[in-house]
Amino acid sequence: MGIKRVVPDIRTESFEASRAFYERLGFEEVMNLGWVMALAAPGNPIAQLIFMDRDASAPVEPDMSIEVDDVDAAYETMRAAGAEIVHPLTDEEWGVRRFFVRDPNDRVVNVVAHPA
Repeated sequence: MGIKRVVPDIRTESFEASRAFYERLGFEEVMNLGWVMALAAPGNPIAQLIFMDRDASAPVEPDMSIEVDDVDAAYETMRAAGAEIVHPLTDEEWGVRRFFVRDPNDRVVNVVAHPA
């Protein structure tokens, strides 16, 4: 199972203020679903920040996202190890497959894969 990128998930009450601040550092908006927005560095799309005011389909907001090449294998590995699954393995309507797991520091990790 390979890791493709790791992205902090930042809770926000103002998408506009967050966008404006990080645009000054060179980030550009690459995705906005109304409740979640992604900013990326031009020319380096894996350098990203995610902002959200809530998660549209999960019971909690994640603290970070880890994109992997095989989310099913990651899910089985975590489940077999007895990790706390916070949000089950789900095919989301916006085109990702993901689950949430709680780490030993009480952080919620969104483990995600994009279809090939």
